[in-house]
Amino acid sequence: MATHRALLSFYLAIAASLALPACSSDDTGPLTAADHEAQAVLEVKALIQTNLDDLASAAAALQAAAPEPDKDGWSAAADTDAVDAMKAEWKRARRAYEHVEGAIAVVFRELDVSTDARYDAFIDASPDADLFDGEGVTGVHAIERILWSDSIPPAVVAFESGLGESYSAAAFPATEAEAKAFKRGLCARLVADTKRMQSDFRGLALDAPSAFRGVIGSILEQVEKVAKAATGEEESRYAQYTLADMRANVEAGRLTYEAFQPWLFSKEGDAAAVDQAVLDGFQRLDQAYAALPGDALPPVPGMWSSEDPTAAQLQTPFGQLFSRVRSESDDTVEGSLASSMVQAAALLGIPEL
Repeated sequence: MATHRALLSFYLAIAASLALPACSSDDTGPLTAADHEAQAVLEVKALIQTNLDDLASAAAALQAAAPEPDKDGWSAAADTDAVDAMKAEWKRARRAYEHVEGAIAVVFRELDVSTDARYDAFIDASPDADLFDGEGVTGVHAIERILWSDSIPPAVVAFESGLGESYSAAAFPATEAEAKAFKRGLCARLVADTKRMQSDFRGLALDAPSAFRGVIGSILEQVEKVAKAATGEEESRYAQYTLADMRANVEAGRLTYEAFQPWLFSKEGDAAAVDQAVLDGFQRLDQAYAALPGDALPPVPGMWSSEDPTAAQLQTPFGQLFSRVRSESDDTVEGSLASSMVQAAALLGIPEL
């Protein structure tokens, strides 16, 4: 669930149901600034809707792949094909969600919690002894916790087992009742919540400044995603999928920015140089992520401190990733991705938050 204030502003004005300005009626004439803005907003709207459609589809496919209940439940060892299919659909859902989490966090606040809150956030509010019933602890991470219950990293187990009496160890369904509850309770809840997002978003309109600022927010959040790995609190911690989450965030940020490029080039000033600086920043992050294999963050060095890492720690794959993410997300560093995005916002006339 997005926690950075700037990210939560991604679609701050979506719920206002604003009328979008139409593009130029003269097909042979140049587009106006209002035309460019409207087109950017329409493209971003379509991007979000496409991902919400994919999210809902993946949730339904995950539920369909769950084994039918039998007396001894199911497990990765006994039902390998079904579990593999569920894991594949979970990853598809996760990628779609990471593309649109900012919109969901602002417009669908309750659905954002029920769909994407972490286990510790749920049990901090209320204990939940039933892992499968679709009440209490719910959403993508509740399902993830079950699907990968036989391979959860020790650091994650250590963190969660220290949460107090509300903690319940992750497990596969061990009885017919638990298997039934997983398929018709927990999975059904995710299907219902994602279908509601998919449907309700269609009638909403975007606010261009908030959408553009949300790209900056998604860049800033990358630091948090890396930093939390040191304590076992990272986002997709059971599946070890947080690096894939970060890749999806940056991919969505790039696609959103590209929707604004024609509007940027219509402005006076050094648009070409600013645009190149933004694209270079995205490329640097892409290269840093591509240099790492798989979907998981690299191992965290022993005695790691995000506030004061040692030179030796910064030479590790994790330290190198942290350094790159930290520098690109610092808008006070000249030439960083965040700084270049701020310059682009200024050319577009988008005010600071």
